[in-house]
Amino acid sequence: MNLAVFVSGRGSNFQAILDSPELKDCVKVKAVFSDKLDCPAFQIALAHSIPVYSVGKKPGYLQYSDLSGKLKENDIDLIVLAGFLKLIPENIIEEYESRIINIHPALLPSFGGSGMYGLNVHNAVYNSSAKVSGATVHFVDKTFDTGTIIAQKCVDISDVSSPEEIARRVLKEEHILLPFVIKKIVEKKVRRVENRVFLDP
Repeated sequence: MNLAVFVSGRGSNFQAILDSPELKDCVKVKAVFSDKLDCPAFQIALAHSIPVYSVGKKPGYLQYSDLSGKLKENDIDLIVLAGFLKLIPENIIEEYESRIINIHPALLPSFGGSGMYGLNVHNAVYNSSAKVSGATVHFVDKTFDTGTIIAQKCVDISDVSSPEEIARRVLKEEHILLPFVIKKIVEKKVRRVENRVFLDP
């Protein structure tokens, strides 16, 4: 299965995909996209000879109107948002229906939406006095963090003393959960029934 990975930061979830022994022989990351020209995750991609593209409206960027063509050129089967901070254009959502997933560093539908990314999420969780947090992988729709939930992993945060500590605990689970869900998709073991998603063994 050919993957396109969309990133905005250092790319630790992208690295987790590359490092996963379960995905080694069944997926190939064909392209990495970012909303930045100097995205740190590009260094990971280039070290693995994976083409990189900065997508946006500014000069020098791959224009969003050309994104569909670039995805087709790379024969992309699945789009993975791994810390990408922008909305995916509606035409891409429609073209790749049920073939775009995102990992979010909290237990949706709580602590999601515009502006809820990175440490912003963990600050909100910490200040809420919640005793659990976690990671969510969901299908992507036309708004932030509202797509159907595929899988979640809970993390005990009852003893943490900072948002940064929550971030570290959740990130470990993200690195496990995202490759797990991708493998299920490759194996065609993800079923959508109305607003529920079931993962077959």
